[in-house]
Amino acid sequence: MAVSAPERERGSRDEDRDYRRLTTALKRQSGGLTVADAVARSALPLETVRELLPRAADEYSGRLQVTESGEILYSFPQGFTSRYRGFRARLGRFFRELGRGARIVASFLFKAWIMLMLVGYFALFMLLALAALLLSVAASGSSSGRDRRRGDGGMFLVSGIFNTIIRIWFYSELLKPADRRYREEKPRGRPLHKAIFSFVFGDGDPNALWEEQERKAVIAYVQAHGGILSTPELAALTGLSLQEADRRITGYCAEFNGSPEATEAGTVIYRFEELLRRADTRNRSFPGLSGPFKGLRVFSSNKKKMNLWFSVINAVNLLFGGYFFFSALNTGHILSNTVITNFNYFYALVYTILSRFLRDPLGAISLGLGLVPLAFSALFWLVPALRFFRLRKENEGIKLENFRKENYSRIWQNPLEVKAGDLGGSVPESRPRDLEGARDRVIKEAGAYAQPEVSLDDAGNTVYAFTGLEREREALEQSRAGVDRGASELGKTIFDSGA
Repeated sequence: MAVSAPERERGSRDEDRDYRRLTTALKRQSGGLTVADAVARSALPLETVRELLPRAADEYSGRLQVTESGEILYSFPQGFTSRYRGFRARLGRFFRELGRGARIVASFLFKAWIMLMLVGYFALFMLLALAALLLSVAASGSSSGRDRRRGDGGMFLVSGIFNTIIRIWFYSELLKPADRRYREEKPRGRPLHKAIFSFVFGDGDPNALWEEQERKAVIAYVQAHGGILSTPELAALTGLSLQEADRRITGYCAEFNGSPEATEAGTVIYRFEELLRRADTRNRSFPGLSGPFKGLRVFSSNKKKMNLWFSVINAVNLLFGGYFFFSALNTGHILSNTVITNFNYFYALVYTILSRFLRDPLGAISLGLGLVPLAFSALFWLVPALRFFRLRKENEGIKLENFRKENYSRIWQNPLEVKAGDLGGSVPESRPRDLEGARDRVIKEAGAYAQPEVSLDDAGNTVYAFTGLEREREALEQSRAGVDRGASELGKTIFDSGA
């Protein structure tokens, strides 16, 4: 029978009202409490409390404990500050969105400024250098030998830069294969602004949709394994530490109507029975606890040659900017009695050219041709340098997460005989630089979840036996063996609104 919209709205209001009653009752509880305690304090139906208590544990960072009798205790050691509601949560969301919008706008403006500054200043400096070179050649034809030598020395910087750029271009073309130089049509490269953005800012996060993919993988695993999940399995599926996975699984219970259950062995499993009621019964999970690894972030998708040219152009801007800035400080205004040397000869020519258009060319040279391009060129290299070190740190975090995922699965498959030397990364994406530190970290995290028994084998290697994980694994298998698969089958269609 179809449920009308008013009835659905009324049901939602009733659930919100019951949830408020339950959380009010929980706030009056000083220690841990069971489902029965929550029923007694809130006077809500037992099934209602069973459904709403995991939601409250997720919102208020609840802690789950198992007693010797197998009963689950809920406690809230961090108090009752909601992670999703209230002024503090709304303020946090507001500032996160504000910061996100500001980053988008600032990033766009900064990227546009980067491209205009890099290419624009390079073109401007080349035009000034070419004009000064032509003036110097024309002046040297009618000047004395001494002035000619002084002019030639003054233009050494300009001619040297032109010579360097031509040499780099010549050798880069010469080293190309002959078939690429002459026979094949040159493929279209990526747009210049995208290439510059890639050099300075990279090409985005390859794992931007990872959270959604990970959730789908977890749901598929639960559906393929009787609607039951354990904390170690979630850690192996996600690469989270066992402590973080313990908190994450509580959130999954709130989202997917799961419920914790204490087994006879005193371990906790989580049932998600409603996820089994599906029309598509295909197994979409990965074999065992295997799954895709997070991809490492790359510095840039540009070819090395393209990034080299950006570096050359920026170096030219840096050289010219430094030259004009220090020349403006040391030489200043060009007067009739100003001594022209080899170093400031090019500066004097540019000063003369600009004096035809500007009343005070010194300010334009010191700021527009000196300080601004000098600061920009330093920033143009500083941003990629900082990003390089940040990406290296992020990639180490990704490698550690993938390392956890791979080796938690190994520990879970054989928890009674774990050797640190057997833990490793099968691919570069799961192989941290500090491999020994990663091994030690994973064993310590597993030991914090389930205290191991430590012994030595015949070769003197340390062997860890996680008996608690073995009990949990056996209890999990027994629980899955007892799942009635037929109970979740949809059966035949008895009503069709389109018939």
